[in-house]
Amino acid sequence: MAKLRLAYLVTHPIPYQAPLLRLVAQQPDIEFSVFFGTDFTTRPFVAGDFKQTIVWDVPLLEGYTSKTLKRLDPQPPPGILEPLGLWRPLSRGFAAELDAGKFDALWIHGYAHASHWAAMLSAKKRGVKVLLRDEAHAISATRSPAKRVAKRAFFEMLKRGVDAYLAIGSLNRAYYRGYGVADADIFTVPYAVDNDRFAAQAAKAAPMRDAFKRTLGIAPGRPVVLFCAKLIERKRPGLLMRAFARIAKDPALRDPVLVFVGDGPQRGELEAEAAKLGPDAVRFLGFKTQNELPACYDLADLFVLPSGQEAWGLVVNEVMSAGKAVICSDSIGAAPDLAVPGDNGAIFRTDDEADLARALGDMLASEAKLAAMGRASKARIDRWSFAEDLAGLRQALAHVLPGRIAP
Repeated sequence: MAKLRLAYLVTHPIPYQAPLLRLVAQQPDIEFSVFFGTDFTTRPFVAGDFKQTIVWDVPLLEGYTSKTLKRLDPQPPPGILEPLGLWRPLSRGFAAELDAGKFDALWIHGYAHASHWAAMLSAKKRGVKVLLRDEAHAISATRSPAKRVAKRAFFEMLKRGVDAYLAIGSLNRAYYRGYGVADADIFTVPYAVDNDRFAAQAAKAAPMRDAFKRTLGIAPGRPVVLFCAKLIERKRPGLLMRAFARIAKDPALRDPVLVFVGDGPQRGELEAEAAKLGPDAVRFLGFKTQNELPACYDLADLFVLPSGQEAWGLVVNEVMSAGKAVICSDSIGAAPDLAVPGDNGAIFRTDDEADLARALGDMLASEAKLAAMGRASKARIDRWSFAEDLAGLRQALAHVLPGRIAP
């Protein structure tokens, strides 16, 4: 039987996706081609939130066939973070790529782009099956009643162009079902990271953990609470600082230290708040690259992502791969699937400082409990991996193209 020819369309090269794309390309019964609307992430660019030059230190384009489409909209100057949205990037020529590639199926990542809508129409016109993956869920954005009505009408049109939906998690699946998508047309392709790489790099860093602590002035035995994200309002670093201040002096909690990894416009005010807790309570490590992060994850005993709104939160996956307990707000898309209260972590009410302080205190109270939760995190994330992604993708392809591929 001839190989199934699969095209993948996404706005730009995304670091966490690259290993998955390489895995799909290795399948002996799939001929796989990737198309990007822009390739700005393959070059150094300045991130607007904290004026930091980003250079991804992981391979983005290796191990699979890819092409960047020609643009209709003007490209931003080199070195600038490209704004993405409904009309950006606006590519052309994809219909010709479908014809040239004689594809059986098109997998699209993200439905909120005009170029992706055009690609769906081109695919349906040619009898190419369409698979859609997106991040949206009921709490990923605030929607007025009018917007919900409009979204329902939009989904009625979308369903005419999509043959199968690839759900990144339980909230995303519920979102599709809420807009009338049949459960039989939804397949779990979870948001995952390269678990093996993060686990291996964290394990490699473990023998240097005490030395790393010494460089930060953290005494042995002090538990480390880690925040790793941009220092911006949506991520709520200030909320974590205030909740930590409530429990930091509790003698039963073994003198914890709060470590911020990341940078952003709120750093100055956070440092001012940290000074009120004394010189030894908080550390700021600044921006870290992908290859530097695992050592930071290994340093932690407990990770907290307190965001006010988060479509997923892949940093939770990364930290769990390093075997760490986690606390998430209930506005984080990953929380229902990855943070299990009493097993590997806790979920607190969004923007509830007292509830977050309670969760911190409960989990820091027992060193043995934290360690057990870390092991539970590792066991859970091992079952939320690229292997599950590949299985879900194959099931979706077998559903829309019966007999063409083994699920």
